[in-house]
Order: sequence, then C-alpha cells, then structure tokens
Amino acid sequence: MTRFIRIPDVIKKTGLAKSTIWLWVKEGKFPKPIKLSPRVTVWEEEKIELWIKTKL
Repeated sequence: MTRFIRIPDVIKKTGLAKSTIWLWVKEGKFPKPIKLSPRVTVWEEEKIELWIKTKL
C-alpha cells in the first residue's frame, strides 16, 4: 500500500530545506508531489526513499 507523506516529513527524511525541495521539484531533480487539494500536497514515501538511496 502506498504511504503518503507531507512536507515536514520530507524535510526530516532528506535533511533538505523546504525551499530547496521546491526548487529541485521545479528543476526536475526531486520527485514531483501529488496535490490532494489546494492546501494539501503529499509525496509517495516510496519515491522519496528511492531518491534518497540514489543520492547516497
């Protein structure tokens, strides 16, 4: 089952700043989030884990 995480958890997992995450999403260097509503954005935890593994 796919788990979704929000920006505070993405920051904790990656150690990146919020602004860096959004910049890298825009530049295609970080997994794209899923917009659930105008105020709720999530990432698939699996994609974040995979991204972390490929960056280490």
